[in-house]
Amino acid sequence: MKKLEKKIFATAFSIIALNYIIVANAHDITNVTMDPEGINAGFLGYAQFSCFDDGNGLPDSLIIAIKDLSPPQQDLLVSAQIIGKSNAANTTDPISGDSENSPEIRVHEGSGPYLVLVNKSGPGPREFSLTYHCETIDNRHTGTNPPKVIQFQ
Repeated sequence: MKKLEKKIFATAFSIIALNYIIVANAHDITNVTMDPEGINAGFLGYAQFSCFDDGNGLPDSLIIAIKDLSPPQQDLLVSAQIIGKSNAANTTDPISGDSENSPEIRVHEGSGPYLVLVNKSGPGPREFSLTYHCETIDNRHTGTNPPKVIQFQ
């Protein structure tokens, strides 16, 4: 019985430690609703992000993922794009209302600035969260400034 208790404790501790690492290395914008009235199919959110060396190394890239928190609705998905000086990337949460983020995307533009867009595929309100963080060239988390929201309509 003692051996089983040790395994359970070790597993629980590992899960807690992993969650701490994930939370400590990522930033979230959560429970935001695009188009609360559900009438603007062309809704667009737009913010500027930047990175800095917080002692872990020079920034190389911005990484984001989006999650649709709303109940599933036929043909209504949320997407996010990163636009750098010379590169861009897109990601879409393929299943609305599940517990999974979209695939992560990354754009390599150093400290930035990076433009991040969020949008949806049609009319209807969508609640979402956006996970973002900056990394060094060797994939270590580095400084991430809070985003400056430019447009949300």
